[in-house]
Amino acid sequence: MLKEEIWIEKYRPKKLDDIVGQTEVIKRLKSYVQSRNLPHLLFSGPPGVGKTAAAISVARELFGETWVNNFTELNASDERGIDVVRNKIKNFARTSPLGDAWFKIIFLDEADALTQDAQSALRRTMEKYTGSCRFILSCNYSSKIIEPIQSRCAVYRFKPISSNAIEERMGHIAREEGITLTDDGLEAIRYVAEGDMRRAINALQAAAMLDKTVTMDAIYKTTATARPEEVAELVKFGLEGNFAKARAKLDYLLIEQGLSGEDITGQIFRAIRDMTIPDRLKVDLIDRIGEIDFRMAEGANERIQLEALIAYFIRYGANNK
Repeated sequence: MLKEEIWIEKYRPKKLDDIVGQTEVIKRLKSYVQSRNLPHLLFSGPPGVGKTAAAISVARELFGETWVNNFTELNASDERGIDVVRNKIKNFARTSPLGDAWFKIIFLDEADALTQDAQSALRRTMEKYTGSCRFILSCNYSSKIIEPIQSRCAVYRFKPISSNAIEERMGHIAREEGITLTDDGLEAIRYVAEGDMRRAINALQAAAMLDKTVTMDAIYKTTATARPEEVAELVKFGLEGNFAKARAKLDYLLIEQGLSGEDITGQIFRAIRDMTIPDRLKVDLIDRIGEIDFRMAEGANERIQLEALIAYFIRYGANNK
């Protein structure tokens, strides 16, 4: 077991052409590599869509064998104060690039975790060391990056990975690892991943450790995810006014499967979004789901809130039969 390689590292893209699902972004990044120059860059988008892989691939293709010496990666969620800008970033930025490189690259991951003071200091550092250093910042929410930094960067927005791209990549990994991925197992991976390639690869590896044949059951068990049809049943029982069955299904998801309240509300939201019910009903139910999710995020008792959600489904269903 200890010798088992982590697949997300083993199959991490090594060059820009290996990154899937971001055709337009990759096309523009390749033009920078071809011109041997680079502006400051800001990558934004959800987790697991290729932001870090793109930054490292740009450095690899620009600098060749000397890319390790001319590239540094810092995670702003580990050190988010002004000291990391004043010390680590400045010390690296003020040194000259090695080899035939014209500049060095500082990759600042999760830059939206930096404090306002740290971002203000970073803005000045980006100006001062432009001649010898380029910055690539990645974040989940570009709105959390101050405007002066955004205006100094070329902003690229990464979108969630499409189902077809995930399907193709999972098939490639399954063939490389000698495992059998069933059709329902692949469908389960697409559901669990939600456009996150990293989550998809982790789900596949976790299931493959149990059996060389990866099925839907294995995916849902190893990822602690409820089957979509079970969540749909919970909603259906509620709208039909059957509180006992809805509560029993909730008990099963919370106790037997060990799901958290936020996991369940997230899957209820997805189930309602995909249901063939009137739009007005969807709007009212999603509005209440949002309220319950906010209450739990603020620290409310998840059991009480989830049962209150079921009660709302029952009352709403009774009034709108």
